[in-house]
Amino acid sequence: MTAVKLEARDGILIITLDRPKANAIDVATSLELHAAFKALNDDPALRVGIITGTGRFFSAGWDLGAATDGEAVDADHGPGGFAGLTEYFSLTKPVIAAVNGLAVGGGFELALAADLIVASETAKFWLPEAQLGMLPDSGGLLRLPKAIPARLAREMILTGRRLEADEAAALGLISRVVAAEDLLAAALELAATIARSAPLAIAAARDILRQTEGMEVEAGYKLMRSGAIPSYQAMLQSDDALEGPRAFGEGRAPEWKGR
Repeated sequence: MTAVKLEARDGILIITLDRPKANAIDVATSLELHAAFKALNDDPALRVGIITGTGRFFSAGWDLGAATDGEAVDADHGPGGFAGLTEYFSLTKPVIAAVNGLAVGGGFELALAADLIVASETAKFWLPEAQLGMLPDSGGLLRLPKAIPARLAREMILTGRRLEADEAAALGLISRVVAAEDLLAAALELAATIARSAPLAIAAARDILRQTEGMEVEAGYKLMRSGAIPSYQAMLQSDDALEGPRAFGEGRAPEWKGR
């Protein structure tokens, strides 16, 4: 039985993790998730992805039951890393995590790997790995200190401290907090807004943000102007870069070609 459900709506791919009771992730589930994210990446009709879960949990992270069955702590979760996304660095399209409940350990790391996070009022985020003799090495150690104040991130990693949804929003970790029944609608609204932008511009923005993260502004400018970011050069030379101003001047919606 598949643990991942897919639904396409107007250029948006909704990826739902449905693995009762806690949407825990083993190697097989990571591979299923990666196949879904790759489908998003490879289909030109799809513009944005949403990853969400069913029930109380967004995801409880690594399936400790799989460990009992012999799955190693350092098992190979496939080309996208744990949960199919945490090491999928060549993904060209944005992903929104719609966190419906508890995002624990690797589930929190899956959310951190998304471009944006929308959360229900019941969402909670924490990294319990150190208390289990492990480390959050699927992005928690690397992404969380860049997303919230570094000392708070360190406290969360060392102690398992939990973040409520409202606190996560106040820290800027998540974009918005909504009622549970409004979560998918809020994520779809955000995704639709992104999808109205030019696809090459979105791809280039993601690449530039990723490759200049941690750089001083001057160094970031030098990298952009060097021609070393292919997606940025493709955007500058695209038909869409001409279409946008033309459509604005003519008072109409642009017709993006992705070239």
